[in-house]
Amino acid sequence: MTHYQTIVPSHITRTLTTHTLHLKTWLAVSLLTLTALLGGIGGTVAARWLTPAAPASTPPPPAADRPAATETLPVTGLSPVVKATLPAVVNISTTKATRGQLDPGLGLPFFPDIFGPLPQQRPANSLGSGVVVSPDGYLLTNHHVVDGASDIKVTFADGRSLKAKLVGTDPKTDIAVLKVDEKNLPAIPLGDSNQLEVGDFVLAIGNPFDLGQTVTFGIVSALGRGNLGIETYEDFIQTDAAINPGNSGGALVNLQGKLVGINTAIIARGAQGNQGIGFAVPVSMARMVMEQLISKGRVVRGYLGVTLQDLNEALAKQFGVTGNRGVVITDVTADSPASRAGLQPGDVILEFNGQPVRDLRTLRLTVAQTPPGTTVQLRILRNKTPRDISAKLDELPEDQPLGALPGGGEDDRPNAPAGSALPGVTVGELSPAVRSRLNLKSGVIVRGVQPGSPAAEAGLQRDDIILQVNQQPVSSVAAFDAAVRQSQGEVLVRIFRGGANLFLVVPRDRN
Repeated sequence: MTHYQTIVPSHITRTLTTHTLHLKTWLAVSLLTLTALLGGIGGTVAARWLTPAAPASTPPPPAADRPAATETLPVTGLSPVVKATLPAVVNISTTKATRGQLDPGLGLPFFPDIFGPLPQQRPANSLGSGVVVSPDGYLLTNHHVVDGASDIKVTFADGRSLKAKLVGTDPKTDIAVLKVDEKNLPAIPLGDSNQLEVGDFVLAIGNPFDLGQTVTFGIVSALGRGNLGIETYEDFIQTDAAINPGNSGGALVNLQGKLVGINTAIIARGAQGNQGIGFAVPVSMARMVMEQLISKGRVVRGYLGVTLQDLNEALAKQFGVTGNRGVVITDVTADSPASRAGLQPGDVILEFNGQPVRDLRTLRLTVAQTPPGTTVQLRILRNKTPRDISAKLDELPEDQPLGALPGGGEDDRPNAPAGSALPGVTVGELSPAVRSRLNLKSGVIVRGVQPGSPAAEAGLQRDDIILQVNQQPVSSVAAFDAAVRQSQGEVLVRIFRGGANLFLVVPRDRN
């Protein structure tokens, strides 16, 4: 996944009807010409066949039923839209101070190298794009375009260059807001990205490879893209409109010339340019971030205090969930809204404020965009029984470092028995030192997983700490074996890995 610098504005008022009419006209003219060349009766018959005429008795449609001229695109294409939006797209150049090495001889032959290389601050320049979104000088761009910049300059399509001030950035969405001291600037109106549909036409305008303003055209290829590992909060618009290095921070616009996204990244797969898969932050998210950065100087998000996991088919069966919905709680933070509301690990959240929960990503986005202090209604499934719970959200705190799993410390991991009641898995006791370090009250550590075993295929790994079997705590190897033997067919285990908890369903032999 590659972040790319971008610039993008555009304006379009074109309809599919116009495309169809132009195509039919072209085909008709071409085929009529062909029939004229062929001549004779055959040509006449072909011409009549290819050019159906409306019955004389059929009157033309009323004016009210005909598309207005302003609703169709001119024959020349999208140029009116581009002309209307290009002035609101800027090129962003930044200067960053980087650590380099000063020539120990300072470039002079008589200066001896007696002190070794000396550190030096060297300016590094980078290019990106931005979009003017208000006539009084506010601009949207990407966080990674201006991250660490000591000087920011924006250049308009008419050649003007202005120094920009950084209003604020939000690395979790890769959005930044800039301000220039200028009035009556051309601005692109904000659209509604929630109204986008797959297949809608979009334009991207940017400065790829520092060539200058460039316009590309494509469609919305997908919506709600996430789990890409680009940002903390991902809800990307995917498009095949060409996005290349230099386009980051630019605009993705719809056929009405309204801003629907801020171009952010592409999938490169080792290439240096467009592969037909680009991603843009939806303008609905960018607008929320911008408004908070302008009014508060930071982004305030809602906080529930749970760790979540998406359900697969095996987990849904274990928790009694029907249909493709819900996420399971793997951990509850102490003294959080979730703990005060009584939520527990193993609860499945089915609805949030009456809206079905599809997956972890959308629930995290919804919670984050809900103002702190809001009381929300959750419908959950606990022990396969539905119940309703209210929780009052807090403000999302600063990220805390996660505890690390034990690694390489054999003193903390005493020798384990040769196996366990779970085929292919060897477990051992947790030492008091490990329990204290990770703040765990129970659990056994996985000392080995046989490759190709059902446990390995289910995702169990060496150094996982098994906290529960079938939602019952296990505090020793003996307790683990007893719980596994009581299982029928499959074992639901809750494990601790990499500072987080998650559930796995591990098949076992019935013998």
